[in-house]
Amino acid sequence: MKASWNGKVIARSDDTVLVEGNHYFPESSLDRSCVTFSNHKSMCPWKGEASYYSLMVDGNMNQDAVWYYAEPKPEAESIRGRVAFWKGIKVEA
Repeated sequence: MKASWNGKVIARSDDTVLVEGNHYFPESSLDRSCVTFSNHKSMCPWKGEASYYSLMVDGNMNQDAVWYYAEPKPEAESIRGRVAFWKGIKVEA
C-alpha cells in the first residue's frame, strides 16, 4: 500500500492494518521529511486519544492529515506504532 498527497509518496508498506476502512501504516514507513507538528487531538470511544501530524509538501500544508494513537486502548492494540491518513491523501495498492 502507498499513501500520497500532491504527487509525493508519504508512506509505503506491505504491512498495513485495516480498521474501520482506514489502512494503518507502520510509523517507520512515514516520510519524515514531509511531517510537521500538530497539536490537534481527538477522542475515539474504543481506540482512545488520537494525536495528529500535519504534512508539508512543496510548500503546501495539509493540516492534521495524519493521525495515530500513542497509547491505544487494549481493543485497539493492533494500531500501536501506526499512522493513518485523511484530508485528501490517496491510499492505494
